[in-house]
Amino acid sequence: MDWESGRRSDNIEDRRGVGRPVAIGGGLTLVIVLVGWLFGVDPSALLQLLSQTSTDATSTSTGTGTVTSTAPVKGTPAEERQKDFVSVVLASTEDTWKPLLAARGITYAPPKLVLFRGSVDSGCGFAEAASGPFYCPLDQHVFLDLSFFDELSRRFGAPGDFAAAYVVAHEVGHHVQKQLGIFAKTDALRRQGDKALANHVSVLTELQADCFAGVWANQANKRQKMLEPGDTEAGLRAAAAVGDDTIQKRARGYVVPESFTHGTAQQRVGWFGRGLQQGKIEACDTFGAANP
Repeated sequence: MDWESGRRSDNIEDRRGVGRPVAIGGGLTLVIVLVGWLFGVDPSALLQLLSQTSTDATSTSTGTGTVTSTAPVKGTPAEERQKDFVSVVLASTEDTWKPLLAARGITYAPPKLVLFRGSVDSGCGFAEAASGPFYCPLDQHVFLDLSFFDELSRRFGAPGDFAAAYVVAHEVGHHVQKQLGIFAKTDALRRQGDKALANHVSVLTELQADCFAGVWANQANKRQKMLEPGDTEAGLRAAAAVGDDTIQKRARGYVVPESFTHGTAQQRVGWFGRGLQQGKIEACDTFGAANP
């Protein structure tokens, strides 16, 4: 992926050196449950991941759980290069979505992308790196621990710059949904039904964000010729790697389709590829599709 010559975004907030104590007990558990509900993620899975997370923090035992304090972090040269990369990708999403939304009469207000290390406070509550990158519609920020890129390569088998760019573009895709008023509609749908409906709505929301990531890639390549041989395949591998069925098979050895909240590998690859091929918002109507 040819990104070094790209514009850098001013909408990066670096909180990698910011940390605070957190008790893993009743208060944090409630926050995790609320965040899980908001994003359609099984809270028990988040709690399990949280308990298994190992960071550079120090821990002591208390009556309510474990208190973790994070020391200030000085970025390595590799991390600073990743930060530079994220800034270029974010700028490219800004250059993509501003004209596309303007054509619909919407003034695009880009999200702030917050870099953190280990844990972070957001408008949606306190989150750990183990929960992965996420978008908070309440403060309209994207949150990213740069170590996830290493995880994407090592654990999920999706290395490369374009796979990492797909992750950023997917989260920005959620911000585009916010700008388009889609989140208000999905929240109304969730309130109408049970957990099965909530999970289905979550899948449709995530698949649309995948498609929007593909739209970004299409438009960015037209504008800047960013894609190099193998980049498309890297993006498709990344989409497949984070499919619910792929993750569950790796973790459990079997899948539970009714618990899916993000879509299968085939669905995620399909919708990302659709956005990549067509390069327009209209291609991403997962909610109107007969068979998403």
